Amino acid sequence: MAVYSLSQAIASLTDTLKQLKFQTQSDPIIQLSVSIKPVPAIAWLAAQPCYPRIYWKGRDTEEEVAAIGCCKDFFYADNIDDNQLSIEYQKQRALSNNQDIRYYGGVAFDRTTECWPEFGRAHFVLPRVELRRHGNDYKLLVNLNCETGNAESERDQAMTSLAQLASPKPLPPPNKINILSRSDRPDRYRWTELVNQVTHQKFIQETPKVVLSRLTQLEINQPVDPWMLLACWQGRNKNSFQFGFQFSPDSTFISCTPERLYRRRQRELFTEALAGTTTRGLNLEEDKVLAQTLMEDNKNSHENRLVKDHIVDALTPLSNYVGAESIPKVFKLSHIQHLHRSIRAELKPGVDDFQLLQALHPTPAVGGLPKEPAMSFIRQSEGYARGWYAGACGYFNKYESEFAVAIRSALIEPGRINLFAGAGIVSGSEADSEWIELENKLTTILSILTEL
Repeated sequence: MAVYSLSQAIASLTDTLKQLKFQTQSDPIIQLSVSIKPVPAIAWLAAQPCYPRIYWKGRDTEEEVAAIGCCKDFFYADNIDDNQLSIEYQKQRALSNNQDIRYYGGVAFDRTTECWPEFGRAHFVLPRVELRRHGNDYKLLVNLNCETGNAESERDQAMTSLAQLASPKPLPPPNKINILSRSDRPDRYRWTELVNQVTHQKFIQETPKVVLSRLTQLEINQPVDPWMLLACWQGRNKNSFQFGFQFSPDSTFISCTPERLYRRRQRELFTEALAGTTTRGLNLEEDKVLAQTLMEDNKNSHENRLVKDHIVDALTPLSNYVGAESIPKVFKLSHIQHLHRSIRAELKPGVDDFQLLQALHPTPAVGGLPKEPAMSFIRQSEGYARGWYAGACGYFNKYESEFAVAIRSALIEPGRINLFAGAGIVSGSEADSEWIELENKLTTILSILTEL
Protein backbone atom coordinates (compact mmCIF):
# COMPACT_ATOMS: atom_id res chain seq x y z
CA MET A 1 0.00 0.00 0.00
CA ALA A 2 1.31 3.41 -0.97
CA VAL A 3 2.15 5.82 1.83
CA TYR A 4 1.84 9.45 0.72
CA SER A 5 3.12 12.75 1.96
CA LEU A 6 0.36 15.07 3.13
CA SER A 7 0.31 17.01 -0.15
CA GLN A 8 0.31 13.78 -2.17
CA ALA A 9 -2.55 12.43 -0.05
CA ILE A 10 -4.61 15.54 -0.70
CA ALA A 11 -3.98 15.23 -4.45
CA SER A 12 -4.85 11.52 -4.41
CA LEU A 13 -8.11 12.04 -2.52
CA THR A 14 -9.04 14.93 -4.82
CA ASP A 15 -8.49 12.76 -7.91
CA THR A 16 -10.58 9.97 -6.38
CA LEU A 17 -13.38 12.44 -5.64
CA LYS A 18 -13.36 13.70 -9.23
CA GLN A 19 -13.76 10.15 -10.53
CA LEU A 20 -16.25 8.99 -7.91
CA LYS A 21 -19.43 7.46 -9.33
CA PHE A 22 -22.47 7.87 -7.11
CA GLN A 23 -24.87 4.95 -7.08
CA THR A 24 -28.37 4.91 -5.62
CA GLN A 25 -27.70 1.65 -3.77
CA SER A 26 -24.55 3.02 -2.10
CA ASP A 27 -24.42 3.93 1.58
CA PRO A 28 -25.53 7.53 2.18
CA ILE A 29 -22.26 8.18 4.02
CA ILE A 30 -19.14 7.75 1.90
CA GLN A 31 -15.63 7.73 3.29
CA LEU A 32 -12.34 7.83 1.36
CA SER A 33 -8.93 7.35 2.93
CA VAL A 34 -5.25 7.09 2.09
CA SER A 35 -2.21 6.16 4.18
CA ILE A 36 0.16 9.03 4.90
CA LYS A 37 3.53 9.66 6.45
CA PRO A 38 3.58 10.74 10.13
CA VAL A 39 2.08 14.17 10.85
CA PRO A 40 1.96 15.85 14.31
CA ALA A 41 -1.78 15.73 14.95
CA ILE A 42 -2.28 18.65 17.36
CA ALA A 43 0.00 20.95 15.35
CA TRP A 44 -1.86 20.00 12.16
CA LEU A 45 -5.21 20.65 13.82
CA ALA A 46 -4.19 24.04 15.22
CA ALA A 47 -3.06 25.17 11.75
CA GLN A 48 -6.39 24.53 10.02
CA PRO A 49 -8.58 27.49 8.98
CA CYS A 50 -12.02 26.00 9.64
CA TYR A 51 -14.25 24.80 12.47
CA PRO A 52 -15.16 22.70 14.24
CA ARG A 53 -11.79 21.37 15.33
CA ILE A 54 -11.84 18.10 17.26
CA TYR A 55 -9.06 16.17 18.93
CA TRP A 56 -9.21 12.73 20.56
CA LYS A 57 -6.47 10.52 22.03
CA GLY A 58 -7.25 7.28 23.79
CA ARG A 59 -5.82 6.46 27.19
CA ASP A 60 -4.48 3.02 26.33
CA THR A 61 -5.47 2.33 22.72
CA GLU A 62 -2.56 3.85 20.78
CA GLU A 63 -5.06 5.96 18.88
CA GLU A 64 -5.07 9.67 18.05
CA VAL A 65 -7.50 11.67 15.90
CA ALA A 66 -7.53 15.27 14.68
CA ALA A 67 -10.64 16.25 12.73
CA ILE A 68 -12.02 19.40 11.12
CA GLY A 69 -15.18 20.62 9.48
CA CYS A 70 -18.64 19.14 9.62
CA CYS A 71 -20.06 16.67 7.14
CA LYS A 72 -23.10 15.99 9.36
CA ASP A 73 -23.99 16.66 12.98
CA PHE A 74 -26.75 16.43 15.50
CA PHE A 75 -26.96 19.16 18.09
CA TYR A 76 -29.43 19.77 20.87
CA ALA A 77 -29.29 23.05 22.76
CA ASP A 78 -32.27 22.27 24.95
CA ASN A 79 -35.37 20.15 25.43
CA ILE A 80 -33.86 16.77 24.59
CA ASP A 81 -34.38 13.53 26.43
CA ASP A 82 -32.37 10.35 26.21
CA ASN A 83 -35.06 8.53 24.23
CA GLN A 84 -34.88 11.18 21.49
CA LEU A 85 -31.10 10.95 21.53
CA SER A 86 -31.29 7.18 21.18
CA ILE A 87 -33.64 7.46 18.17
CA GLU A 88 -31.33 9.99 16.48
CA TYR A 89 -28.32 7.82 17.27
CA GLN A 90 -29.95 4.77 15.66
CA LYS A 91 -30.66 6.84 12.53
CA GLN A 92 -26.97 7.73 12.25
CA ARG A 93 -25.84 4.15 12.73
CA ALA A 94 -28.17 2.98 9.96
CA LEU A 95 -26.59 5.28 7.36
CA SER A 96 -23.51 3.11 6.82
CA ASN A 97 -22.03 -0.29 7.57
CA ASN A 98 -18.51 1.12 7.31
CA GLN A 99 -16.96 0.60 10.75
CA ASP A 100 -14.47 3.43 10.17
CA ILE A 101 -17.18 6.12 10.05
CA ARG A 102 -17.31 7.89 13.39
CA TYR A 103 -19.24 10.62 15.12
CA TYR A 104 -17.26 12.57 17.74
CA GLY A 105 -18.83 14.65 20.48
CA GLY A 106 -20.32 14.58 23.90
CA VAL A 107 -23.28 14.91 26.20
CA ALA A 108 -23.52 17.32 29.10
CA PHE A 109 -23.25 16.27 32.73
CA ASP A 110 -26.92 17.15 33.29
CA ARG A 111 -29.10 17.07 30.18
CA THR A 112 -32.07 18.67 31.98
CA THR A 113 -30.50 22.05 32.75
CA GLU A 114 -28.99 25.05 30.97
CA CYS A 115 -25.87 24.17 29.01
CA TRP A 116 -23.03 25.99 27.26
CA PRO A 117 -24.40 27.55 24.04
CA GLU A 118 -22.10 26.01 21.41
CA PHE A 119 -21.88 22.64 23.12
CA GLY A 120 -25.48 22.09 24.07
CA ARG A 121 -26.89 19.15 25.93
CA ALA A 122 -25.61 16.83 23.20
CA HIS A 123 -23.48 17.58 20.15
CA PHE A 124 -21.97 14.98 17.80
CA VAL A 125 -20.13 15.64 14.54
CA LEU A 126 -19.22 13.53 11.54
CA PRO A 127 -16.14 15.53 10.46
CA ARG A 128 -15.39 16.50 6.89
CA VAL A 129 -11.68 15.62 7.14
CA GLU A 130 -9.86 13.43 9.67
CA LEU A 131 -6.24 12.68 10.43
CA ARG A 132 -6.05 9.38 12.30
CA ARG A 133 -3.14 7.61 13.89
CA HIS A 134 -3.22 4.04 15.16
CA GLY A 135 0.16 3.11 16.57
CA ASN A 136 2.61 4.15 13.85
CA ASP A 137 0.07 4.07 11.02
CA TYR A 138 -1.43 7.37 9.81
CA LYS A 139 -4.40 7.99 7.53
CA LEU A 140 -6.07 11.02 5.99
CA LEU A 141 -9.81 10.55 5.54
CA VAL A 142 -12.59 12.58 3.91
CA ASN A 143 -16.32 12.03 4.54
CA LEU A 144 -19.31 12.79 2.29
CA ASN A 145 -22.94 12.88 3.37
CA CYS A 146 -25.20 11.99 0.44
CA GLU A 147 -28.21 11.25 2.63
CA THR A 148 -30.44 13.86 0.98
CA GLY A 149 -29.29 13.21 -2.58
CA ASN A 150 -26.85 16.13 -2.70
CA ALA A 151 -23.93 14.05 -3.94
CA GLU A 152 -22.46 16.63 -6.32
CA SER A 153 -22.61 19.36 -3.68
CA GLU A 154 -20.91 17.04 -1.21
CA ARG A 155 -18.18 16.27 -3.73
CA ASP A 156 -17.58 20.01 -4.23
CA GLN A 157 -17.48 20.71 -0.50
CA ALA A 158 -15.10 17.82 0.14
CA MET A 159 -12.75 18.99 -2.61
CA THR A 160 -12.86 22.55 -1.28
CA SER A 161 -12.05 21.34 2.24
CA LEU A 162 -9.08 19.34 0.98
CA ALA A 163 -7.83 22.33 -1.05
CA GLN A 164 -7.94 24.53 2.06
CA LEU A 165 -5.96 22.17 4.28
CA ALA A 166 -2.89 23.80 5.76
CA SER A 167 0.39 22.12 6.58
CA PRO A 168 1.16 21.67 10.28
CA LYS A 169 3.05 24.52 11.92
CA PRO A 170 4.92 24.48 15.22
CA LEU A 171 2.58 25.35 18.08
CA PRO A 172 3.19 28.85 19.45
CA PRO A 173 5.88 28.93 22.11
CA PRO A 174 4.45 28.78 25.64
CA ASN A 175 4.21 32.10 27.40
CA LYS A 176 3.55 32.51 31.10
CA ILE A 177 -0.07 33.46 31.68
CA ASN A 178 -0.65 36.65 33.64
CA ILE A 179 -3.61 35.79 35.88
CA LEU A 180 -5.38 39.04 36.80
CA SER A 181 -7.81 37.51 39.27
CA ARG A 182 -9.26 34.24 40.47
CA SER A 183 -12.75 33.47 41.72
CA ASP A 184 -14.24 30.18 42.97
CA ARG A 185 -17.86 29.12 42.78
CA PRO A 186 -18.89 27.95 45.30
CA ASP A 187 -16.40 29.91 47.42
CA ARG A 188 -14.81 28.34 50.47
CA TYR A 189 -17.47 29.52 52.91
CA ARG A 190 -20.29 28.17 50.72
CA TRP A 191 -18.32 24.96 50.11
CA THR A 192 -18.16 24.35 53.87
CA GLU A 193 -21.91 24.91 54.13
CA LEU A 194 -22.60 22.40 51.35
CA VAL A 195 -20.29 19.71 52.74
CA ASN A 196 -21.89 20.09 56.16
CA GLN A 197 -25.35 19.73 54.60
CA VAL A 198 -24.39 16.57 52.71
CA THR A 199 -22.69 14.95 55.71
CA HIS A 200 -25.59 15.69 58.06
CA GLN A 201 -26.82 12.40 59.50
CA LYS A 202 -30.39 12.69 58.20
CA PHE A 203 -29.28 13.70 54.66
CA ILE A 204 -26.60 11.06 54.28
CA GLN A 205 -28.90 8.24 55.37
CA GLU A 206 -30.98 8.87 52.25
CA THR A 207 -28.22 10.12 49.92
CA PRO A 208 -24.93 8.46 50.93
CA LYS A 209 -22.84 10.27 48.29
CA VAL A 210 -22.93 13.61 46.51
CA VAL A 211 -20.09 14.75 44.25
CA LEU A 212 -19.75 18.48 44.77
CA SER A 213 -17.71 20.47 42.29
CA ARG A 214 -16.21 23.90 41.95
CA LEU A 215 -15.74 26.30 39.04
CA THR A 216 -12.47 28.24 39.25
CA GLN A 217 -12.42 31.23 36.90
CA LEU A 218 -9.11 32.86 35.98
CA GLU A 219 -9.36 36.30 34.39
CA ILE A 220 -6.53 36.96 31.92
CA ASN A 221 -5.59 39.73 29.47
CA GLN A 222 -3.81 37.72 26.78
CA PRO A 223 -4.86 35.06 24.26
CA VAL A 224 -4.27 31.41 25.12
CA ASP A 225 -3.83 28.83 22.39
CA PRO A 226 -5.99 25.92 23.63
CA TRP A 227 -4.11 23.36 21.56
CA MET A 228 -0.74 24.46 22.95
CA LEU A 229 -2.25 24.19 26.44
CA LEU A 230 -3.63 20.70 25.72
CA ALA A 231 -0.27 19.59 24.29
CA CYS A 232 1.49 20.72 27.49
CA TRP A 233 -1.12 19.00 29.63
CA GLN A 234 -0.76 15.87 27.53
CA GLY A 235 2.95 15.78 28.29
CA ARG A 236 2.26 15.77 32.06
CA ASN A 237 -0.41 13.02 32.11
CA LYS A 238 0.30 10.62 29.27
CA ASN A 239 -1.82 7.83 30.78
CA SER A 240 -5.01 9.86 30.44
CA PHE A 241 -7.60 10.49 27.76
CA GLN A 242 -6.89 13.76 25.99
CA PHE A 243 -9.48 15.53 23.90
CA GLY A 244 -10.67 18.92 22.76
CA PHE A 245 -13.73 20.41 21.03
CA GLN A 246 -13.58 23.84 19.39
CA PHE A 247 -16.86 24.60 17.62
CA SER A 248 -15.90 28.25 17.01
CA PRO A 249 -12.82 30.45 17.53
CA ASP A 250 -14.12 31.83 20.84
CA SER A 251 -14.71 28.72 22.94
CA THR A 252 -12.68 25.53 23.38
CA PHE A 253 -13.27 22.69 25.83
CA ILE A 254 -10.19 20.59 26.56
CA SER A 255 -9.69 17.69 28.92
CA CYS A 256 -6.90 15.47 30.15
CA THR A 257 -8.91 12.99 32.18
CA PRO A 258 -8.03 9.62 33.68
CA GLU A 259 -11.57 8.25 33.78
CA ARG A 260 -13.11 5.97 31.18
CA LEU A 261 -16.90 5.88 31.07
CA TYR A 262 -16.81 2.79 28.85
CA ARG A 263 -15.25 1.22 25.80
CA ARG A 264 -17.42 -1.03 23.63
CA ARG A 265 -16.30 -3.47 20.94
CA GLN A 266 -19.54 -4.88 19.50
CA ARG A 267 -21.03 -6.62 22.59
CA GLU A 268 -17.93 -6.56 24.78
CA LEU A 269 -17.80 -3.63 27.21
CA PHE A 270 -15.06 -2.35 29.52
CA THR A 271 -15.63 0.23 32.23
CA GLU A 272 -14.23 1.08 35.67
CA ALA A 273 -14.81 2.51 39.10
CA LEU A 274 -12.41 5.41 39.64
CA ALA A 275 -13.03 7.05 43.02
CA GLY A 276 -10.93 7.74 46.09
CA THR A 277 -8.01 10.15 45.88
CA THR A 278 -4.71 11.08 47.51
CA THR A 279 -1.60 12.99 46.46
CA ARG A 280 1.66 11.66 45.01
CA GLY A 281 4.78 11.42 47.16
CA LEU A 282 7.91 13.50 46.81
CA ASN A 283 9.93 10.29 46.44
CA LEU A 284 9.29 6.60 45.72
CA GLU A 285 9.08 5.59 49.38
CA GLU A 286 6.63 8.36 50.30
CA ASP A 287 4.58 7.56 47.19
CA LYS A 288 4.24 3.92 48.29
CA VAL A 289 3.19 4.96 51.78
CA LEU A 290 0.53 7.31 50.42
CA ALA A 291 -0.77 4.61 48.05
CA GLN A 292 -0.98 2.05 50.86
CA THR A 293 -2.73 4.57 53.11
CA LEU A 294 -5.23 5.22 50.31
CA MET A 295 -5.89 1.49 49.96
CA GLU A 296 -6.52 1.17 53.71
CA ASP A 297 -8.56 4.34 54.15
CA ASN A 298 -12.17 3.50 55.01
CA LYS A 299 -13.68 6.68 53.55
CA ASN A 300 -11.97 6.29 50.15
CA SER A 301 -12.56 2.51 50.00
CA HIS A 302 -16.23 3.06 50.80
CA GLU A 303 -16.50 5.69 48.06
CA ASN A 304 -14.90 3.40 45.47
CA ARG A 305 -17.10 0.47 46.47
CA LEU A 306 -20.25 2.58 46.10
CA VAL A 307 -19.25 3.48 42.55
CA LYS A 308 -18.39 -0.12 41.65
CA ASP A 309 -21.65 -1.50 43.04
CA HIS A 310 -23.72 1.10 41.19
CA ILE A 311 -22.04 0.42 37.84
CA VAL A 312 -22.51 -3.34 38.22
CA ASP A 313 -26.18 -2.84 39.14
CA ALA A 314 -26.72 -0.47 36.19
CA LEU A 315 -25.14 -2.87 33.68
CA THR A 316 -26.78 -6.06 34.93
CA PRO A 317 -30.14 -5.58 33.10
CA LEU A 318 -28.26 -4.85 29.84
CA SER A 319 -25.77 -7.71 30.08
CA ASN A 320 -25.42 -11.47 29.99
CA TYR A 321 -22.40 -11.17 32.28
CA VAL A 322 -20.85 -8.46 34.49
CA GLY A 323 -17.65 -8.91 36.47
CA ALA A 324 -15.67 -6.47 38.61
CA GLU A 325 -12.36 -6.62 40.42
CA SER A 326 -13.00 -7.40 44.08
CA ILE A 327 -10.03 -5.37 45.34
CA PRO A 328 -9.11 -1.93 43.92
CA LYS A 329 -5.69 -1.04 42.56
CA VAL A 330 -3.95 2.33 42.64
CA PHE A 331 -4.04 4.42 39.43
CA LYS A 332 -1.24 7.01 39.40
CA LEU A 333 -1.24 10.41 37.70
CA SER A 334 1.38 13.15 37.85
CA HIS A 335 0.15 14.84 41.05
CA ILE A 336 -2.51 12.53 42.45
CA GLN A 337 -3.45 8.84 42.65
CA HIS A 338 -6.86 7.16 42.66
CA LEU A 339 -8.44 3.86 43.66
CA HIS A 340 -9.43 1.95 40.51
CA ARG A 341 -11.45 -1.19 39.77
CA SER A 342 -11.83 -2.68 36.28
CA ILE A 343 -15.29 -3.87 35.23
CA ARG A 344 -16.12 -5.99 32.18
CA ALA A 345 -19.51 -6.92 30.70
CA GLU A 346 -20.89 -8.95 27.82
CA LEU A 347 -23.85 -6.96 26.53
CA LYS A 348 -27.14 -8.49 25.46
CA PRO A 349 -27.85 -8.42 21.70
CA GLY A 350 -29.18 -5.07 20.48
CA VAL A 351 -27.97 -2.90 23.37
CA ASP A 352 -26.87 0.46 21.93
CA ASP A 353 -24.63 3.27 23.10
CA PHE A 354 -27.38 5.56 24.30
CA GLN A 355 -28.79 2.80 26.47
CA LEU A 356 -25.31 2.59 27.96
CA LEU A 357 -25.14 6.37 28.40
CA GLN A 358 -28.55 6.35 30.07
CA ALA A 359 -27.44 3.60 32.43
CA LEU A 360 -23.93 4.78 33.27
CA HIS A 361 -23.83 8.56 32.90
CA PRO A 362 -23.40 10.41 35.12
CA THR A 363 -21.63 7.83 37.25
CA PRO A 364 -21.58 8.07 41.06
CA ALA A 365 -17.96 9.22 40.65
CA VAL A 366 -19.21 12.57 39.29
CA GLY A 367 -22.85 12.72 40.45
CA GLY A 368 -23.69 10.69 43.51
CA LEU A 369 -25.96 8.03 44.95
CA PRO A 370 -28.85 7.58 44.57
CA LYS A 371 -28.54 9.40 41.26
CA GLU A 372 -31.69 11.53 41.26
CA PRO A 373 -31.53 13.06 44.76
CA ALA A 374 -27.79 13.66 44.33
CA MET A 375 -28.35 15.37 40.95
CA SER A 376 -31.17 17.45 42.40
CA PHE A 377 -28.93 18.69 45.21
CA ILE A 378 -26.19 19.58 42.72
CA ARG A 379 -28.63 21.53 40.51
CA GLN A 380 -29.94 23.54 43.42
CA SER A 381 -26.70 24.13 45.32
CA GLU A 382 -23.52 24.43 43.23
CA GLY A 383 -24.39 27.80 41.74
CA TYR A 384 -23.07 27.31 38.20
CA ALA A 385 -23.82 25.24 35.07
CA ARG A 386 -21.40 22.34 34.71
CA GLY A 387 -22.02 22.05 30.96
CA TRP A 388 -19.67 19.43 29.54
CA TYR A 389 -17.57 19.32 32.69
CA ALA A 390 -18.10 15.80 34.09
CA GLY A 391 -19.96 15.04 30.86
CA ALA A 392 -19.30 12.08 28.57
CA CYS A 393 -17.07 12.79 25.55
CA GLY A 394 -15.88 10.41 22.88
CA TYR A 395 -16.97 8.75 19.64
CA PHE A 396 -19.29 6.07 18.36
CA ASN A 397 -19.88 4.05 15.23
CA LYS A 398 -21.79 0.91 14.36
CA TYR A 399 -19.31 -1.53 15.87
CA GLU A 400 -17.37 0.27 18.56
CA SER A 401 -17.39 3.31 20.77
CA GLU A 402 -15.42 4.90 23.57
CA PHE A 403 -16.38 7.62 26.03
CA ALA A 404 -14.37 9.31 28.75
CA VAL A 405 -15.64 11.31 31.72
CA ALA A 406 -14.44 14.91 31.39
CA ILE A 407 -13.33 15.49 34.98
CA ARG A 408 -9.92 17.18 34.53
CA SER A 409 -10.99 19.83 32.07
CA ALA A 410 -10.97 23.49 31.10
CA LEU A 411 -13.17 25.82 29.06
CA ILE A 412 -11.07 28.47 27.30
CA GLU A 413 -12.89 31.71 26.45
CA PRO A 414 -11.71 35.22 25.48
CA GLY A 415 -10.21 36.78 28.62
CA ARG A 416 -11.01 33.79 30.82
CA ILE A 417 -9.96 30.26 31.65
CA ASN A 418 -12.56 28.14 33.43
CA LEU A 419 -11.23 25.20 35.47
CA PHE A 420 -13.26 22.48 37.16
CA ALA A 421 -12.72 20.02 39.99
CA GLY A 422 -14.96 17.86 42.14
CA ALA A 423 -14.85 15.71 45.26
CA GLY A 424 -17.07 12.87 46.44
CA ILE A 425 -18.74 13.78 49.72
CA VAL A 426 -19.63 10.76 51.86
CA SER A 427 -19.88 9.96 55.54
CA GLY A 428 -16.64 11.11 57.19
CA SER A 429 -15.86 13.82 54.63
CA GLU A 430 -14.51 17.08 56.03
CA ALA A 431 -14.90 20.39 54.22
CA ASP A 432 -11.29 21.53 54.63
CA SER A 433 -9.73 18.29 53.42
CA GLU A 434 -12.13 18.10 50.47
CA TRP A 435 -11.25 21.70 49.51
CA ILE A 436 -7.58 20.70 49.55
CA GLU A 437 -8.47 17.76 47.30
CA LEU A 438 -9.97 20.22 44.79
CA GLU A 439 -6.73 22.20 44.85
CA ASN A 440 -4.70 19.01 44.33
CA LYS A 441 -6.80 18.11 41.29
CA LEU A 442 -6.03 21.50 39.71
CA THR A 443 -2.32 21.33 40.48
CA THR A 444 -1.24 20.04 37.08
CA ILE A 445 -3.16 22.54 34.93
CA LEU A 446 -2.38 25.47 37.26
CA SER A 447 1.32 24.59 37.24
CA ILE A 448 1.26 24.59 33.41
CA LEU A 449 -0.44 27.99 33.29
CA THR A 450 1.92 29.61 35.79
CA GLU A 451 5.06 28.05 34.30
CA LEU A 452 4.29 28.87 30.66
